[in-house]
Amino acid sequence: MSYKVGYFVGSLSSTSVNRVLSKALINVAPDDLEFTEIPMGDLPLYSPDYDADYPEVARALKDAIDASDAVLFVTPEYNRSIPGALKNAIDWASRPWGQNSFHHVPTAVIGASIGVIGTAVAQQNLRSVMAFCNARQMTAPEAYIHYTSEVFLDDGTITKPDTEQFLRGFMQEFRDHVERVLTVLPRS
Repeated sequence: MSYKVGYFVGSLSSTSVNRVLSKALINVAPDDLEFTEIPMGDLPLYSPDYDADYPEVARALKDAIDASDAVLFVTPEYNRSIPGALKNAIDWASRPWGQNSFHHVPTAVIGASIGVIGTAVAQQNLRSVMAFCNARQMTAPEAYIHYTSEVFLDDGTITKPDTEQFLRGFMQEFRDHVERVLTVLPRS
C-alpha cells in the first residue's frame, strides 16, 4: 500500500532553505510515500466573513488536504514562531467551525534554519496549533535541522552521511506513524 502525503513548505520564498529540505526529505523517504506540495501563497488573509462562501483557492487547499493520507510540515521559524502564511493556511483549512480538514490527519513537523537551534520554537508553536486542530502528530523524533549549503544541495542531495541517515530515519518513522494512525483512524 502507498500513502499520499501532502506537504507544506512554510516559507513563500523562492530560495527557501526549507524547500531544499523538502526535496531532501522526498529523496530519502520510503518508496511507498507519494508527495504533493500543498500551495498556500495565493490565499487571502482568513476572515470568518468568508465562512459562508469560501473562495476557490481556499476550497482547493481543503481539497488537497482531504486528498492526502497525511500531512508533512517543512517550516522555517519567523520571529520565534510560525510563518504568517503557514498560520493563515492552517486557519483556512481548519474552518469554518466544524469543518476542520486536519481532524485525525497524521502529521509531522520538521524545519531547517541557518541558526544552530534549527526551528525549535516554531515547531513547538506549530505543534500547539495542530493539537488544537486535533491532528495526530508524530512526536518523535524531533528534527531541528541546521542548514548549510554544503550539506544540502539545491536538488535535495544530502552530502553528509550522518545527516542523510538521520533524515532517512525520520521519514521512515513518519511512514510508520502514518500507517499506525490510519490503521485505527482510516481516512474516508
